[in-house]
Amino acid sequence: MSIKSDSRHLYLQVIDRIKQDIENGLYSANEKLPSEFELSKKLGVSRATLREALRILEEDNVVKRKHGVGTFVNPKPIVSSGIEELTSVTHMIEKAGKEAGSQYYSTDIIEPTEEDRLKFKPNDITQLVKIERIRTADGKPVVFCIDKVPQGLIPLEEAHKEDSLFKIMEEHSGKKISYAIAYIEPVSYHEKIFNVLDCEFDQSLLLLKQMHYTEDDEPVLYSLNYFRSDVFSFQVLRKRI
Repeated sequence: MSIKSDSRHLYLQVIDRIKQDIENGLYSANEKLPSEFELSKKLGVSRATLREALRILEEDNVVKRKHGVGTFVNPKPIVSSGIEELTSVTHMIEKAGKEAGSQYYSTDIIEPTEEDRLKFKPNDITQLVKIERIRTADGKPVVFCIDKVPQGLIPLEEAHKEDSLFKIMEEHSGKKISYAIAYIEPVSYHEKIFNVLDCEFDQSLLLLKQMHYTEDDEPVLYSLNYFRSDVFSFQVLRKRI
């Protein structure tokens, strides 16, 4: 069927056609697409129309455009999850049919910054336990986790022995996490984390910042989770009110 037999805007048709070709295996993950000239000729559209379609596909993380090199197919995320429910990274990975693992990186007692003190108000914190871990899927590093907990809420010697900090905290101090306020932002490059997660230089990460609270609204855990964007995608269910 000709792409122009569809009544929709041409760039929307091009987007669907390229996505379909990727789904059907015509273009594989990390494969370079034909040149703009070749692709526009094949689809029977102008290069301006093709560029608009590729721009949107890049925004949707379907393709990656490298200046002066070409356009490449991004690997499809392995883990796709809604973030309405407060769930663990372990659960997300296992739900995708992968074996979840955890690698200890470091544990330190640190002095809270002024920003930390504001985050944990109204508690007056004097020291924080900072835990860094690497989460794996089928042995592959996919998430770098940084957690900050007021000292005393978890036993320091067990901080790196158990996947679930929620469980450690509840058993040790009786503090049960009820909800979290989360923010998501893209991260273009972070030398330490890129090296740990074995990312390419031009790859992006998704940073999930979360402050966790008890049912009494007490802030007890602040976490920074750096997700590989080629492995994870997140969605939110939005309802009309």
